[in-house]
Amino acid sequence: MFGIPADKLVYVLPLLILPILPNLWAINHIFKNNFNSYQEKMIWLGLAVFVPVIGGLAYVFVGRKRIKKC
Repeated sequence: MFGIPADKLVYVLPLLILPILPNLWAINHIFKNNFNSYQEKMIWLGLAVFVPVIGGLAYVFVGRKRIKKC
């Protein structure tokens, strides 16, 4: 895979997967929670999907504080 020896692939895969985790968590969190408006929810979802690493991290640090408290 990409010219990487199989024994070194064990070390490379976590580095490839690690940036995806905040996005997956953000997308899951966005779907499970309500926001003040539907538009705000869609903006956060679009940011997490279309701007992968930065969008996910932005949601983790800013967006999750904006969910509607019941």
